[in-house]
Amino acid sequence: MDIVISNSSGKPIYEQITSQIKAAIMQGVLKEGDQLPSIRALANSLGVSVITTKRAYSDLEDQGFLRTVQGKGSFVAGGNAEMLREERLKRIESHLASALDEAASAGVSLDEIHGILDALALD
Repeated sequence: MDIVISNSSGKPIYEQITSQIKAAIMQGVLKEGDQLPSIRALANSLGVSVITTKRAYSDLEDQGFLRTVQGKGSFVAGGNAEMLREERLKRIESHLASALDEAASAGVSLDEIHGILDALALD
């Protein structure tokens, strides 16, 4: 798992870490039970503060993506299939909302959008 930090991004570093780890879990790169690097190891490899990586891991744990075992480390949590589905649905809704905004500005009707979706679904 590679995490890339962008200093030019408008997102705080901890959010960049959180979103990339979450994406790796959602894409199946990280699977249930996989161990993540220690907070200190990740901080060193990224060249960021331990506090920053701790915040990212804490947020992921609060969201149910990670579980931490004292003295052993942080692991991808199990049983989060429904949570992953919800995350994906949110992303799909966001993309569709953007598409609807674009369609509205182009004067494309809802019927035409339905036709486009139907045609794309047949591919």
